Amino acid sequence: MQMLYDSDAFVVVHMQANEPLEGEPAPGIARHGFEIVDKRSNKEVYLDGSWAEAFQRQINAWQVNTPTQEEVETTLDGYAELAQNPLVMH
Repeated sequence: MQMLYDSDAFVVVHMQANEPLEGEPAPGIARHGFEIVDKRSNKEVYLDGSWAEAFQRQINAWQVNTPTQEEVETTLDGYAELAQNPLVMH
């Protein structure tokens, strides 16, 4: 797990697949995803599969052309509209 972004409005965490333990078979497909938490609404969305790949492409584009915080937050706001799950603390 790696925190990628933290602001007053959002947190973005990259969840990476665990390495198999010694002696365990490797999974067929190593999956990863991104959790986006909208602090304003206290909701979160988890992106995996094709959504995670699209978000990864966005991150790669940001690495080439550094965006402003406003540009990042506008993009995250679009993903946050998908959020249906209330944030639950364990």
